[in-house]
Amino acid sequence: MFHAYAAEAAGQPLKPFEFDPGPLGSDEVEIRVRSCGICHSDLSMRDNEWGMTKYPFVPGHEIVGVVEQVGPEVRHLKVGQTVGVGWYSRACLHCRQCMSGDHNLCPTGEGVIVGRHGGFADRVRCQAAHAIPIPAGVDPMTAGPLFCGGITVFNPIVQFGVRPTDRVGVIGIGGLGHLALQFLSKWGCEVTAFTSSDSKADEARSMGAHHVVNSRDSKALAPLAGSLDFIISTVNVPLDWDAYLGALGPRGRMHVVGAVLEPIPVSAFGLIMAQKSISGSPVGSPATIARMLDFCGRHGIKPTTEIFPMKKVNEALEHLHAGKARYRIVLDAQG
Repeated sequence: MFHAYAAEAAGQPLKPFEFDPGPLGSDEVEIRVRSCGICHSDLSMRDNEWGMTKYPFVPGHEIVGVVEQVGPEVRHLKVGQTVGVGWYSRACLHCRQCMSGDHNLCPTGEGVIVGRHGGFADRVRCQAAHAIPIPAGVDPMTAGPLFCGGITVFNPIVQFGVRPTDRVGVIGIGGLGHLALQFLSKWGCEVTAFTSSDSKADEARSMGAHHVVNSRDSKALAPLAGSLDFIISTVNVPLDWDAYLGALGPRGRMHVVGAVLEPIPVSAFGLIMAQKSISGSPVGSPATIARMLDFCGRHGIKPTTEIFPMKKVNEALEHLHAGKARYRIVLDAQG
């Protein structure tokens, strides 16, 4: 039996929960959970904000642990190996997207916490292709947030060819944004941080920002007109879109990873005349996750985390819900 923490209905606190996962699949691995990050998506799924949660619901999709069992088809992973698992737990491995290396775009891809039980548990299973080895230089206790928050902001850097010579902007210095600053700075870019909190200015600079701008001050955006090559928005609130698009130079890209629920009003001519783009992306493929982890190990990039023991999972969720997390929360499954 697996032991976990589950919500029985939308908005309910998590309670101890046991379940039998059945036989291990031939292409699967079973992982003893060591730590698991908490993402805002876990709250959204717990409360069924996206209309696809099945109860009882076990959250957790930023998982790091040790392989305990491997299916008979698994050749590249071994018992005792430390691995991580992010949003996806399975892909078909034969569609055009998978065969092109874009497993994260597989039309039948399976989410770790969508219709199955996630990492707020003592053990979890996934298709072996989605269990990514943790390289040297990456701390297994705090690596969990890299598997969702981290890869969400690293993936577009790779997908859209951000260059070391680019001038870039990061909107929102939170769970995603504080990692985006580190990635883009170590990538070689000149980085501007946009934050609504003046108290984060010094922290943003320590994480790699060369410039810090108050995102609520439209006048502060005016001097940036036409100067940036790439802006990534990590926030889930409406913005002064015209002002940010105006900060982009020709061929500039506004990239959205924060799930803002309102439509983005855009003037077609504002895009056409300077050949600007607006785009979005999900988390990355297994190969891109592995590339990100290597990059983190090489440059000492890590999430800023707060650690809670797994048994205090409800306190940790409430801490996140209240907006107090700075910047990611990790559950210690052994604490």
